Amino acid sequence: MAVSVDPATRKKVLKVIFISLLLDLISFTFILPLFPKLLDFYRSLEVAPSSAGSRTLLAGILDSLNKYKNSFSRPIDSRYDVVLLGGAMGSLFSALQAIASPVIGILSDRYGRRKALLVSMCGNILSVLLWLLATDFRTFLLSRIVGGLSEGNVQIATSIATDISSEAQRGSTMALVGACFSIAFTFGPALGAYLSTISTVAANPFATAAGFSLFLIVVETLYLYLYLPETLPSITSLTPAATSATADLAPRAASTRSKARANDSSAAATTSSTRSPAAGPPGTNSYAILNLTHLTFILFFSGMEFSLPFMTHDLFDYSAAHNGRLLGFVGLVASLLQGGVTRRLPPLRNVQLGTLACLAAFFLLARVASVAQLYLAAALLAVTSATVVTGLNSLCSLEAPPGERGARLGSLRSCGQIGRATGPLAFCTLYWWAGREVAYFVGGSGMLGVVALIFLGLRAPRVGAKSVGPKAKAEL
Repeated sequence: MAVSVDPATRKKVLKVIFISLLLDLISFTFILPLFPKLLDFYRSLEVAPSSAGSRTLLAGILDSLNKYKNSFSRPIDSRYDVVLLGGAMGSLFSALQAIASPVIGILSDRYGRRKALLVSMCGNILSVLLWLLATDFRTFLLSRIVGGLSEGNVQIATSIATDISSEAQRGSTMALVGACFSIAFTFGPALGAYLSTISTVAANPFATAAGFSLFLIVVETLYLYLYLPETLPSITSLTPAATSATADLAPRAASTRSKARANDSSAAATTSSTRSPAAGPPGTNSYAILNLTHLTFILFFSGMEFSLPFMTHDLFDYSAAHNGRLLGFVGLVASLLQGGVTRRLPPLRNVQLGTLACLAAFFLLARVASVAQLYLAAALLAVTSATVVTGLNSLCSLEAPPGERGARLGSLRSCGQIGRATGPLAFCTLYWWAGREVAYFVGGSGMLGVVALIFLGLRAPRVGAKSVGPKAKAEL
């Protein structure tokens, strides 16, 4: 049985999570459509013929990418040089997240969600500040490294959401977190692209977008500092019988811990009395299988995601604007699904539905021949985006006792980031070596393996004597 929180407190904390995640993710997505122009800008500064005598970091990276590109039997247009560089930087960011996520999770379990989140936000502020000041590629790269090592808002927000939700509420609460993603990815990139057209600093044409991103992150940090209470049960001493003061417990967290240390026998008794009802369902699903599922799913899904601009350009001569509209369509459909469908389905059903939709999208993209078929595949990908990760987070949180949720969710996220760091490079290598049909067929075959793993290896978690089913509702 999970700890219970009175509805008023739960509603307040969910509001803080929702607003802070929207601010964080909108700020995060500003840079996504700007990568090609950003990297073109730094390339024009540092890889110009006049700078041949002084080899820069960016010149060395581009030389390595060109050697990789030229190893393929199929010619790869030079227009993809910047796309490859952007992909390499995305892989670096994901690899750093894979390292940082478990550490952030463990720290949030030990010192509290609020403290860990505020420290993470300080790293985010430094990252965006470096972007604002980045007049050369080296500084911009440093900003991405700092961001990769410090970004923890989504992960900790997910842990907070599980702290204040019963098992029956867990799936719909995770859907709320997922909805923040869909909304942010629908509007954030477009806003970032617009802000990039406003030039305020000659040495950094993207300073306006970076400055507004920094403003959002600072506002988010102040908002969290003022309104987010501590929710980690071991600090707040939440029990099913005494939870109404959750919102007021953050200022008393330190004194609560010091009193617990001063009276070992009392602390042991408290732990014994609270661990039993809060321990959650007894090992329905293996953490190893959940982590493997997340890793393999993201491995194939991110590869397909990254290859779409190449495929749409080859088949339909799509520009960046066309691809932006396509991705906006995916985000809009995913937002609608998060609000109307995902929150009402049990977690395992979400994962099953999303991976089946992804499987169908793979095989459809292998033979796509029209824009209508492309948008049908995009609709299937929207179903996938709205369901799978949300469901896996819910399943993992239902397995973990309160004192381990941060670490377990951090490990789950880390496995996903490993897949995201390797998937685009591996899939695009296959795409250029063997062609679109073979690449998507192999990807679809891999996703078929993921589907088999989910249907054969995962079970619906049990809450008391009942499985988490479609009728489990959340008090949002």
